[in-house]
Amino acid sequence: MGYAVARIDELDRVVLGDAGDWRPIRRALGVTAVGVNAYTARAKGDLVIEPHDELGAGSGHHEEVYVVITGAATFTVGEEEFDAPAGTVVRIDVEDHRKAVAEADDTTVLVVGGRPGAAMPPSPFEYWYAAVPAYEAKDYARAIEIASEGLEHHPEHGTLNYQLACYHALAGETDAAVQRLKIAFAGDPRARAWAASDSDLEGVPLPD
Repeated sequence: MGYAVARIDELDRVVLGDAGDWRPIRRALGVTAVGVNAYTARAKGDLVIEPHDELGAGSGHHEEVYVVITGAATFTVGEEEFDAPAGTVVRIDVEDHRKAVAEADDTTVLVVGGRPGAAMPPSPFEYWYAAVPAYEAKDYARAIEIASEGLEHHPEHGTLNYQLACYHALAGETDAAVQRLKIAFAGDPRARAWAASDSDLEGVPLPD
């Protein structure tokens, strides 16, 4: 099967001395793209994330993202301390020392890690999704700036170039819009049909 499902509260709770109980998500789901696990503290005041950095022999040398799923925690990263209620997301570099103490019983923290740069380049969609707030605010110059960042990694991507054509058209930059449409039509056979009825492209001559 192409998917796997697990509930954190049904996974093993591997007791790790003074640290939070380890919940083996990666192993349970068979994840190979990133490291992903969770830790649960039994009581308020207990460690939920043990003091460590990602430079040790047992580490993955990962950049890590911590997500407080339930409860609340106080994180210490280097000399900085901050509150992390449920819903908080924290990114920590490989070399930075970190720990977290539970501020509520049964606090659970999800941890996702990977080698720095391993997830790059971002997927093409990220660039035009990131440009949506500027587009909706009619700040088309900013939308162009944001979406154009994706051209470094995806210069021929059909949908990315199509979105840029729309932003250029709305900014009154017809020539730039036509150039982006040429690339979009070559990169995605659906783009020509989109353009035929897209009000964002009104007044832009569609290339052959």
